[in-house]
Amino acid sequence: MKFQKARPFIAIVFIQFLYALMSIVAKLALNQGMSPHVLVAYRMAVASALITPFALVLERNSRPRLTFKILFQISILSLFEPVVEQNLYYSGMKLTTATFTSALCNALPAITFIMACIFKLEKVNIKRRHSQAKLAGTMVAIGGAMLMTFVKGNVIELPWTSKSRSYNGQSHVMNTPKQEDTGKGSIMLVASCFTWSCYIILQANILNSYQAELSLTALMCCMGMLEATVMALILERNNMSAWKIHPDMRLLASIYGGLVSGLSYYITGWASKERGPVFVSAFNPLSMVIVAILSSFIFLEKMYIGRVVGSVVIVIGIYLVLWGKSKEKVGNLLPKAGCAGTVLKVDEQKFPPPDNNQVVHKSDKIMIPKAPTKSQESV
Repeated sequence: MKFQKARPFIAIVFIQFLYALMSIVAKLALNQGMSPHVLVAYRMAVASALITPFALVLERNSRPRLTFKILFQISILSLFEPVVEQNLYYSGMKLTTATFTSALCNALPAITFIMACIFKLEKVNIKRRHSQAKLAGTMVAIGGAMLMTFVKGNVIELPWTSKSRSYNGQSHVMNTPKQEDTGKGSIMLVASCFTWSCYIILQANILNSYQAELSLTALMCCMGMLEATVMALILERNNMSAWKIHPDMRLLASIYGGLVSGLSYYITGWASKERGPVFVSAFNPLSMVIVAILSSFIFLEKMYIGRVVGSVVIVIGIYLVLWGKSKEKVGNLLPKAGCAGTVLKVDEQKFPPPDNNQVVHKSDKIMIPKAPTKSQESV
C-alpha cells in the first residue's frame, strides 16, 4: 500500500533525472560540434520510431478519424513544438551552459500564464488571494530570469572547481560563455518558452477534437521529424557534414533524446492522472538542481552568486503560481514533457458542468454521455 502511494513520487523524480541527464548529454554533443538543428531532427526521428508502433497497436480501435483539418492543426502544433521550441532551446544552450538553460526555462509557467490571460484561457480576479498569488508569482519569476541574465556576481568556490584540471597544458574546464553570448542565448531560451506556451494553448483545442493522446503524440513526432529535417537542411545547407553519424556523444544524444521524449509522455501523463498535474509541475526545479550538480563535476562549471539567487527567485515565483492554481475550484493544468508544466484553465463554455446524463472522464475532463437506461430507451 505504501509503495502504491510512493509510485508517483518515484516516477516523477525518475523523469527529472532523465531530463537532467538529457541536458548534460546534449551539452556534451553540442560541445563536440553537433549542430542543434540536426540534433532536433535525429531526436524526433528516434522518438517517432519508438512511439508510433505503440500508438498503432494500443489505439487501433479508439483512434478518431483523421481529417485534413486536424492534420493541418497537428502540423502547425508540431511546428511550435518540437521544431521551433527545441531548435531555440538547443541553440540557446550552445551559447550558454546546461545549468543556465535549465534554470531559465523554469520561468515557463509564468510566461504561459501571461499567454493564457491574453487568449482569455485564464481568468484573474484581483480581489481573490489565489489570483494575487499567480500575478505576484509571474512577476517574481520574470524578475528572477532577468536577474540570472544580467547579474553574474562573484564566483562560488567549490573544492572540485577551484583548481582547473589540465593535461598537456590544456584546461578541461568548460569555457565561460561571453556576456554577449549569454544575452543571445537568453533571448533564444525565452523565445523557446514562448513557443512552448503557444504549443500548449493550441494543444488544448486539438485534444478537444482528436481525443487520442498517444496517436496525437505519434503524429506530432512524425510531423516534427519532417519539419525539423527540412529546417535543418535549410540552415545547414553549406555544412552537409553535420549530418554524419559518429559513434560518440552525438549519436548518444540523438538516441537518448528520442527515448526520453517517448518515456516522458507516458510517465508524466500517468502521474498527472494519479496525483494531478500540479503535483508533476512542482518537481520541475529538481532537474535544475541535478543539472547544476552534474555540470560542476563534468564540465567543472563555475557557479555565480547572481545565477544562484536568480534561480531561487524563479523557483519561488513558480510555487506562487502553482499555489494559486491549486486553490482554484475549477481548472485544469495541462502537463509538459520537457520543460516546466504550464497552468491553463479549461474554458467553461467549451466544457460546461455535467448534467445527470453525463459523466466526466478524470484524465481529460471530456463529457461522456451515459448509456441510456431502459426507461429512457422506451421513451
